[in-house]
Amino acid sequence: MRQGLLLLLGWQKLRPQRQTWQRGGLISVEPRVNEQIRAREVRLVGPEGEQVGIVPLERALQLAADVDLDLVEVAPMARPPVCKLMDFGKFKYESALKAREARRNQQQTVIKEMKLRPKIDPHDYETKKGHVVRFLKAGDKVKVTIMFRGREQSRPELGYRLLRRLESEISELGYVEAAPKQDGRNMIMVLAPHRATKAAAVAANTKAPTREPRPEDAEVTPAATAGPAGNPGE
Repeated sequence: MRQGLLLLLGWQKLRPQRQTWQRGGLISVEPRVNEQIRAREVRLVGPEGEQVGIVPLERALQLAADVDLDLVEVAPMARPPVCKLMDFGKFKYESALKAREARRNQQQTVIKEMKLRPKIDPHDYETKKGHVVRFLKAGDKVKVTIMFRGREQSRPELGYRLLRRLESEISELGYVEAAPKQDGRNMIMVLAPHRATKAAAVAANTKAPTREPRPEDAEVTPAATAGPAGNPGE
C-alpha cells in the first residue's frame, strides 16, 4: 500500500513536466514558411526590402506564388508578424556558407604548457625559453608552471623571480595575462602574445605555401625523346 502511494506521489511530481512536454513539443529553430504561418494577417516585405504593408495571409501567399517565391516569417514576435518574400532554399544555402566562413575565420585559442624547476640549469632555461618564444610567435598562449619539490616549497620566491625573469625577456612578444600564483606545489603564470604578434602568426598561417619548381615538373615533349629521323628513340 505504501509503495503504491509513493509511486502515485512520484507520478504527480512528473505529471506537470510530462504535460508541458506534450503540450509544447519540440521547439523548432527554422522560421515558418508558406502554409506553416499561422497568423491571419502579416506585415509583408517585398524581395528587395520594400514595404508592402499589412495584408491578409491568403493575399501574401498568393503574391508569393505569383512571383515564384516563398513567404518566410522573419519576425514572428511582431504584431502582426513580419513576413518577407524570398527564395528560402537560396537563403538557407547562403546562410550555411556564411556560418561556415565564420567558423573558418574564428581563431581558436591554444594554450601550451612549459614546466620549469626553481633551480633550473641555465642551458635548460634557455632551451625552454626558446620554446616559449616559439609558442608566442605562433600566436599561442603559454602556461608556465614552476614545480616545487621537497624543501623547495619553503622558497616560493625562487619560482617568482624565475617567472619575472622570463616575463621581462619575452616582453617584446607577449605579456602576462595571469600573474604568478601558488597552486599547491606549483606556481603558475599565463603568457599571451601581443596583438601584433598574433596577427603576424595568423598572416603566416594563411599565406599559401610555395616551393621551387623541380625538374620533374617540366613537361616532356615528344621532340625531346625523339632520335634522328628514321630512328626514333635513339
